[in-house]
Amino acid sequence: MDYFAPNLPEEEIRKISSLGLAHLGDAVYELMVRSWLCAIGRATAKGLHAATIRYVSAPAQARAAAACLPHLSEEEEAVYRRGRNTKSVPGRRSASHEEYHAATGLEALFGYLYLKDRRERLHELFEICIRSIDAAQDGA
Repeated sequence: MDYFAPNLPEEEIRKISSLGLAHLGDAVYELMVRSWLCAIGRATAKGLHAATIRYVSAPAQARAAAACLPHLSEEEEAVYRRGRNTKSVPGRRSASHEEYHAATGLEALFGYLYLKDRRERLHELFEICIRSIDAAQDGA
């Protein structure tokens, strides 16, 4: 199996728990953020961690999820809901319960798309995420 482009069959992905998809999607999303920050020279080496946190925090991901929702297919929305509705305990107090669940839904979606090797779709949604987070932070 090519772990950089797994392209798993749907029945194999269904065997993965929602938290498993979110766990993988968290890494995919953060790798995309880190790659983007380095590629565009958005932050100094010293500021890369802080810049990354601005985009990968649960509140930022919740805003990104809200921006992505109108653009999701039925299949993608079902994956998002499956991740969002997962029963789990939020890890940090920096996010509300709703933000944490929305972020988990977004991460599950990114994990799913990664496992399906839908790179182009990941890039499309990632652009929506970045634009929505930047717009919210520019307005703050």
